[in-house]
Amino acid sequence: MSPPDEGTGRSPDPVEMVVITGLSGAGKSEAIAAFEDAGYFCVDNLPPQMIGSLGELFRLADSGVEKAAVVSDARGGEYIDQLSQVVDDLEGDGIKPKLVFLEAHDEILTDRYKETRRRHPSAPDGRIAEGIEREREILAPLRARADLVIDTSGETAATLRRRISDELIETAPGGLMVVNLLTFGFKNGPPRDADITFDVRFLPNPHYVDELRPLTGLDQEVRDYVEAGTMAGEFYGRLLPLLEFLVPAYVAEGKSHLTIAIGCTGGRHRSVTVAERIWRDFSARSDVKVRVTHRDIS
Repeated sequence: MSPPDEGTGRSPDPVEMVVITGLSGAGKSEAIAAFEDAGYFCVDNLPPQMIGSLGELFRLADSGVEKAAVVSDARGGEYIDQLSQVVDDLEGDGIKPKLVFLEAHDEILTDRYKETRRRHPSAPDGRIAEGIEREREILAPLRARADLVIDTSGETAATLRRRISDELIETAPGGLMVVNLLTFGFKNGPPRDADITFDVRFLPNPHYVDELRPLTGLDQEVRDYVEAGTMAGEFYGRLLPLLEFLVPAYVAEGKSHLTIAIGCTGGRHRSVTVAERIWRDFSARSDVKVRVTHRDIS
């Protein structure tokens, strides 16, 4: 950390602050735990009006805080305006805020509340579905301005922590953009947080071949089947040049994370095959760091 500015007692170095919000039951507690494990100064369930005061304390030269993460939950319509204003104020006060929004499919959130037997904060009468719907509507403006939206529908507590670490904490060296290749099955619902989505259900489907059905796109036999004939070759001939154009354009734009979703019916065969092919072509690039996540492979 640089010496403090004379007369102010503040460090001239900006403090990195991640503000985590989103739908109730979407995994905010697990997200903040991932930051805590990484050495961030963390505060859970902090009212928006207190975040600014916390930022002021962090900016003091003797605070010793360089990275912080806070969770701020929804507690009504006024919350939205308050949190949006706080993020704006932080940007003008020497803080580098990043707003992260967590969400999940309605049925997933309902199941999580049923398992814990907790009352939904936006459903005082106990009707979970109505609470989720109301909360989505209330939080829509925050979701729209978020720096990163993460759909936790297919995540366990462990995989969510790992994903948070990959996408927000273990940043690529030298400020490189992280490209996350995310495979999924349409039958389980598409990811909400994808920047680009490709549907590869037109490729040959190994599911209908008895000996290939239990395998995945990580197996050579499946890759050979999916990529046989001319269809896959023509697809790669168009897809890879498109990505060669798009990825540097996003890098030039200053984007730090790019999620490319590839979907097939079940998320086990064709999407995995295509993602692995993209990974092999892009993993040697010097301007990005490429990771692969197979959401529905199991």
